[in-house]
Amino acid sequence: MQPKVYSVTEHDIDHKLVDTDALYVLERLREAGFTAYLVGGSVRDLLLKKTPKDFDISTSAQPEEIKHLFQRQCILIGRRFRLAHIRFGHKIIEVSTFRSGDNESDLILQDNKWGSPEEDVLRRDFTINGLFYDPSTKSVIDYVGGWDDIHTNTLRTIGDPEIRFKQDPVRMIRLLKFRARFGFNITQEAKKALVKCKDEILKSSPARVTEEILRMLESGASASFFRLLADSGILALLYPALSQFMKGENAKSLYLYLACADKINHNLGKKPLDRPILLACLLFPMFVDAMHKNFTSQNQIPHMGEIIMQTGSTVKEFETGAFARFPRRLVAITTSVISTQYRLTPLTGRKNHHPKVFRYKDFADALVFLKIRAIIQKELIETYTTWKSLYRQHLRHGDRRGHRHHFPPPHVRISHVANIAIT
Repeated sequence: MQPKVYSVTEHDIDHKLVDTDALYVLERLREAGFTAYLVGGSVRDLLLKKTPKDFDISTSAQPEEIKHLFQRQCILIGRRFRLAHIRFGHKIIEVSTFRSGDNESDLILQDNKWGSPEEDVLRRDFTINGLFYDPSTKSVIDYVGGWDDIHTNTLRTIGDPEIRFKQDPVRMIRLLKFRARFGFNITQEAKKALVKCKDEILKSSPARVTEEILRMLESGASASFFRLLADSGILALLYPALSQFMKGENAKSLYLYLACADKINHNLGKKPLDRPILLACLLFPMFVDAMHKNFTSQNQIPHMGEIIMQTGSTVKEFETGAFARFPRRLVAITTSVISTQYRLTPLTGRKNHHPKVFRYKDFADALVFLKIRAIIQKELIETYTTWKSLYRQHLRHGDRRGHRHHFPPPHVRISHVANIAIT
């Protein structure tokens, strides 16, 4: 198959947006006699005038050859899918070898058979992710029609969607992810395959599903994504309790928190809100609902011990029957963030700014989450402002004693995140 090649005069990729370290890796590989291209999401984002978060490279060099070329700067990872990570401080450039093999088989368990650029791209998920970019000639190389689909806002699988979803069920989540992020239209074939294959998601790796969910919470499109996940029926398979809550009358509050986090993350760019804060956006509405049913609707004001127990019960309910669980440490911090809200905004209405609360190790995250609540509930703005001011004073005092403290980043002003839209 001959690819379509789009020269620099035919596309308007801003070459200055390509990461300099990625260019260095590509040049080293080419100088060593290997073929090497940028591939996947970075090429897609460059064509969409977006700054890529990651720059992945595909090459004819095999993992051991990449390791030999970059020495200690390179580590090899994975068994099912062998990859090379080239390290530049905290940054990692991921380099994979061109793959080949049967593209019509069922669930892929091994994927380390080397091939050509054409064979490699035919094994990828969607046409919009199947483009190569050659920085040496500044040309886009297209074997699968990804160029046309990007320019017509179309989400299309490479190959038969039913086969592709069965090979790797996480592709169904990724389909909804790209729909949420870019608003592209899913082809009718892919829509039908999604309905038919949704139960296949339970054959996927729970760890991969968890990471996709967390990345979508960071993406700035989480509200749309979770609505699509719920509508598709996949959410009920992954998180039954959350799915049930989202069918109820209080689901709007959950979408409101996600939409607020999305607006903040849009403004933050490459440094999104911390994951415990984002997970709290999912769990806090469920917790508030449980608090109302068990306490406030009965005119009871729970003490802090009961609030902490209810937080644990809500988390346990969320995790019951869950296919993909979040890491324990993340859940623990999220639980602390939620329960601390009732120290910052007591149900009694009494203002108690006791300094001991500042010593909670998760207080910084709790304060940022209070900020999100204040964006949604304007009556909390004054409360948030007071706590923020007191915390700043505490940190200044603590610094004089030689303690190391980290005030939560300002993120985005409350006035900059107004009129939250739920899409």
